[in-house]
Amino acid sequence: MGSMNNILPNQTSENRDQPLPRLAYTMQETAKILGVSYITIHRLLKRGLLRSSTALRHKLIPTSEIERFLKTSLQ
Repeated sequence: MGSMNNILPNQTSENRDQPLPRLAYTMQETAKILGVSYITIHRLLKRGLLRSSTALRHKLIPTSEIERFLKTSLQ
């Protein structure tokens, strides 16, 4: 296995030092992003208004799902 400092195949040296974009957030991070409490996120998930990944032990909420929730809740 190569060194962690190697450049990925599609990555140039210019953007190597930039952080990777976040694809998903924890429930706590999602609560902070939306400006609500952790329990509110829990309730939204339970009601099916917000969806999370079920593949992992901890719930991760994709960025696209947060954006979808905001768009549909504003209408």
